[in-house]
Amino acid sequence: MTETSRIEFKRELTRDLDIEKEVVAFLNYREGGIIYIGIDDNGKPIGVKDIDGDMLKIKDRIRMGISPSPMGLFDVTVETIEDVPIIKVFVASGSEKPYYKTKYGLSERGCFVRVGTAAEPMPMSMIDDLYSHRTHISLRNIPSPRQDLTFQQLQIYYQSRFKALDANFAKSLLLLTDEGKYNYVAYLFADENDVSFKVAKYAGTDRDELIANNEYGYCCILKAADAVVERLRIENVVSTRKTYPYRQDTPLWDNDSIRELVFNAFIHNDYFREVPPKFEIFSDHLEITSTGGLPSGLLQEEFFQGVSVPRNKEIMRIFRDVQMGESLGSGMRLVMKHYSEDNFVFLPHFIRVNITYSTQKNTQKNTQKTTQKDSTQKDSTQKRKYNTSAAYIKVRMMELLRVDPTITRKRIAETLGITEDSAKWHLQTLQEAGFVRRVGPDKGGHWEITK
Repeated sequence: MTETSRIEFKRELTRDLDIEKEVVAFLNYREGGIIYIGIDDNGKPIGVKDIDGDMLKIKDRIRMGISPSPMGLFDVTVETIEDVPIIKVFVASGSEKPYYKTKYGLSERGCFVRVGTAAEPMPMSMIDDLYSHRTHISLRNIPSPRQDLTFQQLQIYYQSRFKALDANFAKSLLLLTDEGKYNYVAYLFADENDVSFKVAKYAGTDRDELIANNEYGYCCILKAADAVVERLRIENVVSTRKTYPYRQDTPLWDNDSIRELVFNAFIHNDYFREVPPKFEIFSDHLEITSTGGLPSGLLQEEFFQGVSVPRNKEIMRIFRDVQMGESLGSGMRLVMKHYSEDNFVFLPHFIRVNITYSTQKNTQKNTQKTTQKDSTQKDSTQKRKYNTSAAYIKVRMMELLRVDPTITRKRIAETLGITEDSAKWHLQTLQEAGFVRRVGPDKGGHWEITK
């Protein structure tokens, strides 16, 4: 085996190896190419010491170091040559040329193209010409990694808002590519996927001691977003100060604002890089981090004023349909009533929100003392206001019925933390919508999933 215009050998993966440059060159090349890690300059396979670790590093460097997103254009696998395992990086020719090393942007230091057996800097005249003819893509026309998708959870969310999805919902919600295949938007809203969303909790003010790591992914992102909001609601401890006849309650954070920030992180995350948003609870603050930075063309002052430039219009549309997101920026205006610009950190590839916990010495200016009666009424209102969404309860209820078709209404209520009357009502609505049916009597019968 020898190097060609489409084949590149690398002895090993090191910090000095500019793997991003080689991938960029093949993305910009008309035929793409293959990079082998673990083959010397003479074409002799020598192997790789840490295949799994190096594969992970390669994927991360390509995803985070190259723009536009190369998602769906490369694959990192193991190949055996002469009984020696090596790493094979397949790179397809991209449709959004010119690709470039994110660090250096659209310049001769950032753009490369394959010339013979080398990656050469791209002249500015070529960069300008390719950019003027660039075809911009979106999640809508990236095929889903899987085509055996189901959408029961999505249907339940729409049904809970009294919106039925007909047989053509995939087309009307833009879940198909132009070729009629499920796209990456469909993948995110499917009942099963490989996208993980985590809520991590630490003992102190840094990441040294992890005490909990809850995972809510691998499902429809509507359910995942609701699960994250519910988890943070549970973590929002309320401290009480009593000085007769007054009582002052101070939660760690404002639930409405956090709900909006969580939904925004899900909606506007840059899924091209396959890095989902993350949610981290520290002893003194909460961090919400989403990938992608500000959308192109949006200024920070416009962001804080509530100007909406959705990065993922198809995702925004579905969240808005089920009343889990706004397209007019009203959610950010609500957040800014409780928090300031200082709570936001803008990085080239991320947006991070740091929420310092409220204390008795650091409450909002508009917090007023209330009587015991008024405070009790407020508590009741808050519990209703932040109650788990009906759709989320129904989705979890379906999971319980699927695992145990004979489960009792009482057991469902205890598991989901709702009343038996509420469990009865949700079961009735699921039956009326055709998702489940009861087989046999209340005692001795069972539930059957019908769609």
